[in-house]
Amino acid sequence: MILHRSATTMLPLYKLSSSPPKLFSQFRYSYSVLSNSSYSFRISLLWLSHPRPFGTVTTAAYRKEGGDTFFTEESVSWTSLGVSDKVSQALYNAGLGQPSLVQAASIPSILSGKDVVVAAETGSGKTHSFLVPLIDKLCNEQNDSANIASSDQGVSQPRKISLVLCPNVTLSEQVVRMADGLCDENGKPLLSVVSLCGRQGWPVNEPDIIVSTPAALLNNIDPKNFRRTDFIRSVKYVVFDEADMLLSGGYQNKVIRLIHMLRFDEKLLSRSNEQNLPESETSSHFSTEDEDNLQDEDLSEEEGDAVENDDLDEELEAGHVKNTDWRRVRKIYKPSKQYIFVAATLPVNGKRTAGAVLKKMFPEANWVSGNYLHCHNPRLKQRWIEVTFDTQVDELIKAVKHGFESRSVSGQCRTMVFANTVEAVESVAKILMRGGIECYHYHKDCSLEDRAKTLADFQEKGGILVCTDAAARGIDIPNVSHVIQADFATSAVDFIHRVGRTARAGQYGLVTSMYTESNRDLVAAVRQAGELSQPVETAFSRKRSFRNKLKKRAALQRITDSRADEECVVA
Repeated sequence: MILHRSATTMLPLYKLSSSPPKLFSQFRYSYSVLSNSSYSFRISLLWLSHPRPFGTVTTAAYRKEGGDTFFTEESVSWTSLGVSDKVSQALYNAGLGQPSLVQAASIPSILSGKDVVVAAETGSGKTHSFLVPLIDKLCNEQNDSANIASSDQGVSQPRKISLVLCPNVTLSEQVVRMADGLCDENGKPLLSVVSLCGRQGWPVNEPDIIVSTPAALLNNIDPKNFRRTDFIRSVKYVVFDEADMLLSGGYQNKVIRLIHMLRFDEKLLSRSNEQNLPESETSSHFSTEDEDNLQDEDLSEEEGDAVENDDLDEELEAGHVKNTDWRRVRKIYKPSKQYIFVAATLPVNGKRTAGAVLKKMFPEANWVSGNYLHCHNPRLKQRWIEVTFDTQVDELIKAVKHGFESRSVSGQCRTMVFANTVEAVESVAKILMRGGIECYHYHKDCSLEDRAKTLADFQEKGGILVCTDAAARGIDIPNVSHVIQADFATSAVDFIHRVGRTARAGQYGLVTSMYTESNRDLVAAVRQAGELSQPVETAFSRKRSFRNKLKKRAALQRITDSRADEECVVA
């Protein structure tokens, strides 16, 4: 097995470059072989080897030694974290009586108004970690604005909204559902929340929170569109959910461009305030050429040497900025927006990792780290099964049947079976159904409607969900008791998100990982990392020594095989 660095991932990981035997893709036509706010924080970041120049907090401050690994101690309540009584009551009504450790560490930081990076393990309650404080802030601001408007002090303040960016439609709609779940005493959601994805157009009524994918948002705030300026100015809180994905691959350019737009508006507003200009006289329009510049602008250039240009004063006083002068707005400015980044995998090693990008772009941000970020969850039991071409089908059936014995607390059996490709998912599904085991299947070739219905049915009725990694990231399905890797994950990111579908929200779970001889060294490294309580990604990025060891072993094997062939010919 030869490993190489993946060009598309933001993590310093390695993927299989050779073509190891696929566990189930080969069964595409062979499935018939079946026989039948006042807490002191401990300043440390568990997954960093060196201290950072910005503030960090961990969840350990809210957990007694040897206590619960998900919930805080009983003395910690929503109100003690700074959440208003109105939102606290809504949380209790939604069945969220006790904050999680990650929520307790995140909420005070977000309420403080500083930029925040929340890096915590899967299933730790990260979505409510940012929804609760943002809803609380928006509710309070609406009340203050209404009080000002009804008094003799003048008109209300400009509308403020929150923007939540997600990598796909499924996660966007999930965030909307969770936000709508926080209701007042009449059962009405505290705020208006809309999803702006796919074919959905711009909302007719002004929402308080917009949840969107980067592409859909950019399509709706086209440079020539009149709503662009008002929207950018009204956004005061920006959340990047699954931040490591949004800052890598095909998302990166769009996300960086959006950050440039938002920051440029902050700079214009800061400068106009220095000149005592009203907001209405500050324009943030760009030409199409500037849009291209923003998209292509590299981080180092954007954060590089900024030019102090006094000529900009005259342009601001005139109420506009020339199209070619957007780079000349000075680097030092008073921030007017809050940025929040949330992820379950966020390594910082290497200049191009998502963590390193955030460190450079937001050096003053507070970092909140989960106790088991990238590490083995103590509520998770793992089984490891080495299989061959002849045994993999039987072992898969055994593993699925074993899942029926590990039912969740709800009494239903929910098992997720992961494969690496669409073809492998279809093959596994056929194998199970041929063996008399009904199952759902979920992958990118399924329509959005089918995927949504599949997840709803799986959550309501339980059963077996055979899927690719499209179902591994961010999707919150309660009470998944068993995760099976029919194909072993090819990266630490995939591995962490897969196993994170179970043992969520304080519950226990089981993971069964099937692997072949080609995965043996990788699996051994993963298991060793778990036994030593080391971050899992160390197993996937052993760098030169680990790669050379594998290459040397592969070379020796080829020599041995070659000699054996020669002996056979001579004989």
